[in-house]
Amino acid sequence: MIKIRKLCKRYGNNQVLKNLDLEIKTGETLVVLGQSGVGKSVLLKHIIGITKPDSGTIDIDGVRISDLSGPDLYKAVLNMGMLFQGAALFDSMNVEENTGFYLEQHGDPKTGKFYSAQEIKQKVTEALEVVGLEGTEEKMPSELSGGMKKRAALARLIVYRPAILLYDEPTTGLDPITAMHINELIVKIQKELKATSIVVTHDIASALYVGDRLALNKEGKIAYIDEPDAFLKVKDPIIEFLCRTVTEDPRSFREH
Repeated sequence: MIKIRKLCKRYGNNQVLKNLDLEIKTGETLVVLGQSGVGKSVLLKHIIGITKPDSGTIDIDGVRISDLSGPDLYKAVLNMGMLFQGAALFDSMNVEENTGFYLEQHGDPKTGKFYSAQEIKQKVTEALEVVGLEGTEEKMPSELSGGMKKRAALARLIVYRPAILLYDEPTTGLDPITAMHINELIVKIQKELKATSIVVTHDIASALYVGDRLALNKEGKIAYIDEPDAFLKVKDPIIEFLCRTVTEDPRSFREH
């Protein structure tokens, strides 16, 4: 369970998060929707400890990570992972090296055990197969398309099987077919890892496809949060506009 209470963050004169309250249930996929600039990505960075709040608290499974720093914070977020909007692959490493980087640096986040080179290679191969990138181990990021970069970043994320997954605009900049493939991977990974996932996006089709619950970040606060069908019925101009952009419910495309 992730509990966020009265979270505030200001950058200069811009108050981004304004007493934001949010609870994420263990094992669910929560999607946070909202316009650009309302602090969706900033929220993720607070949850994983990259950014510190000006005030407010973040508790993850009873641990107040918003109060931690240094080695204590490192230990608290070791079993978390984040897919950054731009994939954030290391330009100087090939796909195999990028995917195995966490395992080489940290080993198993649950036990602290370090893996042999052969064990890492096997886990990397399995992760790349999950995202459909088998055979790309020697390719450099500059040789990959936008969709392939996202999938490579997903492989790097799932290779160590984190308990909490954070996705920052996972389908931004992708064509509709590639975006749906990323959505399918998010659902597939969720089922396999049984992790807690938080997805921030402005893409309502993606939100409906992957989300167990949807939330609207409006002016730095969570204005509404509910299961998809109830969320879509909320009388709010932003939600009503998002609904009009979808011609067919993407949940009908999901495999059961």
